[in-house]
This record gives sequence, structure tokens and C-alpha cells, in this order.
Amino acid sequence: MALAAARARTLRALSLPRPPARVPVPARSCCSQAGARGALPPGEYRAWRERAARDPAGFWADAARGWLRWDSPFHTAWQPCAPAGSARWFLGGRLNVSVNCLDQHVEKSPNRVALIWERDEPGTAVHVTYRELLDLTCRLANTLKKYGIQKGDRVAIYMSVSPLSVAAMLACARIGAVHNVVFAGFSAESLAGRIMDSGCKAVITYNQGVRGGRTTELKATVDEAVKNCPSIRHVFVAQRTDNKVQMGDRDISLEEEMTKADSICTPESMDSEDMLFMLYTSGSTGKPKGIIHTQAGYLLYAAFTHKYVFDYQQGDIFGCVADIGWITGHSYVVYGPLCNGATSVLFESTPVYPDPGRYWEVVQRLKINQFYGAPTAIRLLLNYGEEWVKKYDRSSLKVLGSVGEPINKEAWQWFYEVVGEGRCALVDTWWQTETGGICIAPRPSEEKAEIIPAMAMRPFFGIVPVLMDENGEVIEGNDVSGALCIAQPWPGMARTIHGDHQRFIDSYFKAFPGYYFTGDSAYRSQKGYYQITGRMDDIINISGHRLGTAEIEDAMADHPDVPETAVVGYPHKIKGEGAFAFIVLKEQTPRVDHIKEELKTIVASKIAKYAVPDHILVVKRLPKTRSGKIMRRLLRKVVTEQSSNMGDVTTLDDPSVVKEIMDAYQKYKEKSSS
Repeated sequence: MALAAARARTLRALSLPRPPARVPVPARSCCSQAGARGALPPGEYRAWRERAARDPAGFWADAARGWLRWDSPFHTAWQPCAPAGSARWFLGGRLNVSVNCLDQHVEKSPNRVALIWERDEPGTAVHVTYRELLDLTCRLANTLKKYGIQKGDRVAIYMSVSPLSVAAMLACARIGAVHNVVFAGFSAESLAGRIMDSGCKAVITYNQGVRGGRTTELKATVDEAVKNCPSIRHVFVAQRTDNKVQMGDRDISLEEEMTKADSICTPESMDSEDMLFMLYTSGSTGKPKGIIHTQAGYLLYAAFTHKYVFDYQQGDIFGCVADIGWITGHSYVVYGPLCNGATSVLFESTPVYPDPGRYWEVVQRLKINQFYGAPTAIRLLLNYGEEWVKKYDRSSLKVLGSVGEPINKEAWQWFYEVVGEGRCALVDTWWQTETGGICIAPRPSEEKAEIIPAMAMRPFFGIVPVLMDENGEVIEGNDVSGALCIAQPWPGMARTIHGDHQRFIDSYFKAFPGYYFTGDSAYRSQKGYYQITGRMDDIINISGHRLGTAEIEDAMADHPDVPETAVVGYPHKIKGEGAFAFIVLKEQTPRVDHIKEELKTIVASKIAKYAVPDHILVVKRLPKTRSGKIMRRLLRKVVTEQSSNMGDVTTLDDPSVVKEIMDAYQKYKEKSSS
């Protein structure tokens, strides 16, 4: 009842006019000519948004019937009276995700390119058709079945980005196994923890990984991990390089077995709410959370958002440069694009290998139409100047996308004006592992509607955001800030945390009963657009003024010599809390003390004097996850001198950065007290 009351309050506040009783969602026609797969009719955005908010069951039922291939139709789209955290979609329906991503496209366009593997070695891209990917998937699926992997079993995938790693995901989906992709940069301890928590029966890996011109010992890491994992029966080893690795009793040569396997594998018919995959995301405390996504709802939402947020048209080359080890790679490298019959780029390398022009050389060579990357990479490349961008032809680009964290205005402007030449829509997307797909972004919108720099802006169809105050009340009107919540379920949302549903409830539905709590704070502008201002634990209360750390960071990032900043709160005897800023300077930047004073002046002029950081510490780099997010809670631990209890650091790109920052802080502290 709390959920129904929340929806009623929220929908009453919507200012959009009531649409006709039925606003149809275009039927799926993914394999026909350009403009297929339900292009948004001109002038229909507001009507679609209103219907999805007021009639989510009807809206998503139409989409699911038109978009997905079903073995058995669903009888109920959504049960709105389900308890918070227990939403279920497309009840009674049965389908297979791999059929939706492969077979149906093979039937009509078998030679269409499904994947372009942009290997680490420049200029060695590999094109894989839908027919070839289906063959690869079926052989891998039959190999798994041969060694006892069945419906419901968990399989860990510890591989670098490649067609084979995509086939491994789809092979699990084909036989009903649950894949658990672990980023191929995690330590053996982190890998073992995820394997043990999920109860995996097998691991699929490479002998080695290749990235940025360097090899990594994937098989050796797996060997170390599975020593402590009694549930593992088999380790399937593929060859990414020609180097030999030691093979043990439970190790199986994957390619050798696949050559013996049948190229036809009958797909398992799965219930809509059966598990598709689990993906671990770091919590602020405690062990990583195994987020569970299910079959139909997740696939529909990933495909729907891929189509409409990026205005994907048949024949486009879609370039999401995320690793498949993260939710962005799951939704916008694999499942969304392949369900839509797209050509998806697999990027194995780094943005600076062999030089800072790598992204843009790939755009020119592959003629990429949509480019989706992280702000941290954009800020990195910004430091190298415009020449590395302008060296290459980017005329194929139509849409740019930003993902991972709020993008600051300087990086947004550079991305838009230099990379996109001021002609490409730039979609700053907000979403989470738990949401399954994009929830707030500038597109879709009415045709040619404004895009405001560094602002996510518009909720996607069926997403009803609300801002909440400290008392748990909905904040009405515009030009307001609060805790960002979502008032009603959507098909792509996670269903639970593996083995701990109560933690799922406590994390996302307890703080504001009747609402999904994102953990983020947001600002709703005078025009009703949304801007993410940071995590709720990144809010500082300075002398009674609540301030998002992202606001201070954005102001400081305007300084030409400061490419990256991170601000955290710390206890202050007089103000309650103060701001402590960590900054990264461009190489060989002189006059450090002068720059610090300039930064204080910028913050004072852009926000207010009370927002000026009390301390500014120069560091060589910031602690980032492998998906590019800055782990500000670790910085908070440093400045509050709780470094003995750092919590989960397994998602850091390089854990040694913690000691590096702690040493810099200690020197700063000693210098300040002398």
C-alpha cells in the first residue's frame, strides 16, 4: 500500500497533460530497413512519457510483446501491489535471451556484423557476424553441458573483452546457467570471494589478457583463486596469446573442446523471472553485493534504452568502450545492442595506447556512430590537448554518451565541442548496476529539445523520479534539491542481492518506504530537469548549509591546471563539517600554492565563501574503480584518520594508490602543524 500511495502522490504532481487512453508502443521490426525497431514518432515523447508513468503495466506490456520473442506469452505485465523490493514483471512468460540476441537476427540477416573486436593491437579489428556468433555460442554452450553445467548453475567468467567472452555470456543464457562476470583485473582474492559467494561450478578464462601493450596472467590468477573454492569443478581455458600455461586436473582446453562440439544447441525456455546473471558491486561497508538481474525485464529495458537514449538506427556502428565486467558492458556492449540487431564494438585496449588518439583513430577507422565512454577517460584525454582528436575524421559520430559518474562542465564542453564538433547530441546518462539500464538522460526528448551541459535532465520512459527531504517527505516544485528516489518499479531493476534479500530491502527500500532509494542526491532545476549532485554520503553540512561535494569539484575543475578533483567532508570544530579537497595537477605545473589560492577564489565566486575547502592536498592520482568512479569514501577515511578500516577496496584499479595518498596526507599534516 505504501508503494501505491507513493505513486499516487507523485503522479498528482506531474504537470504533463493526460494522454489519450492508449498510446501504442511501436512494434518491433529490428531486421528491416533504417528507421525500424520502433523509431519514436515525432511529437510523441510527452505522450509516451505520460503513459509510461500512469500506466506502466500497459506501456511495458506493449513494448514486451512487440520487442521480444516469446516461447510462451506472459499473462500479467506487472503486479503493482507487490511489497517493496518484490516487483515481478511479465509473469507466466517464457523466452530465451540468446534467441532474442542471436537466432532471430540469423534468420533474417545472418551475415550482418554483430561484433567488431577492436583488439589491443592497433589495426587488427576482427568482425564477427551474427551467424558466426551463434555458432560460437552454441559450441561453447554444448561444451558447458558436456561437463555437467545445467540450468541454474553459476559460471564465473574471468576474461578480457572479446567475442569469446560475449559468447560465454550468451552460452550461459542459452542453457539457463547464471553467469557471474568478474572484471579481468581483480585479484585472486577478489575473484575467489565472488566465486564462493555465488557458488560457481566452473570458471571460463583466458591463458593471458592483453591490454595497453601488456599481458596479464589470467589463468595464474584463477589458479590462485580456486585453491579456496571447493565448488569449482572445471576451469575452461581459452588462448588469447600463444604463450603456454600450466594445465591442472580440472583445467580444460576450451577451444579444443569447442571444435568437437555440435554447432546447434537447443535453447532452454526460461521463465521471465529466472536469474539471467549476477554482478557484484562494491558496498560502502561489508562484502561486495551480488546484484541479481532476471531474464525478460532486464533484456527489454537494456534494448529499449539502447534504442531511444542513443537514437540507434539499423546500420549504425555502436561503440561503447566499457569492459564487459561492468554493468555498462553488460547492457550496452552485449545485451542491449545484440537484442536490437546492432553492430557493437568490443574495445580491448586503453584510451592512451599506443597514444592518446586511440579512441578517435578507432572512430575514424570503424566509422563509429555512437560513442559511449566515461568522464574519467575524457578528463584524461583533455590533458593531452586537441591535436590528438583533430588528427582523425570523426564525421561518422552522431551521438556522444557519458557514463559512470557526473561529468564536469569543462570535460562536457571539450567532449561536445572538440570531439563532437558541436554537432553531436551529448547524453550524460545516470543509472546504476541495480537499475539495469539508463534511467535519466537528455534523450529521448521532443525533437531537437535543449541539452544542458553536465546535466542528465530527463527521466526515461517509466522512470518517475522524486526528491525527498530528511523527514521522508516528497519535495514539490522546482529549483529544489533532495535525495533522489524512484516512485515506481520498472522492468530492468534488480530483483535482489544474492543470498541476502534483507540487505537488498535495507539498502534500497528502507530509507524512504514506498520508494526505491538511489543513494544519490539530485537537483531539480527551474525547468524540471534533473542534475545528479553526488552520493548522499558525499553531502557536506557546512554551518547548516547542505552542499554536494560534486558542486565544489565542478567549480574547481574550471581551473585550467586542475584536470581532476575530489572533495570530501571532515569534522570541523566550529562549522560542524568542512571541505577537504584532493586535486591532481597537470604535469610540470608550477606555482602550486598560487593555484590553491586561485581555486579558493573560484569556489567562493561560483558557490559561496562557506563552500571554500579548508584544505587542498595535491596528489598524483585519485582512487578509482576499474569503471572509472572515484572512491571518495576512501578519501574520507584518510582525512578522518580511519585508514586502518578502509573496507572493501577490491574494485580499485590500483590499490597501491591508497598508501600513496595516505603518505601524502601525512606529509601535509606534518607540514601544516609545524
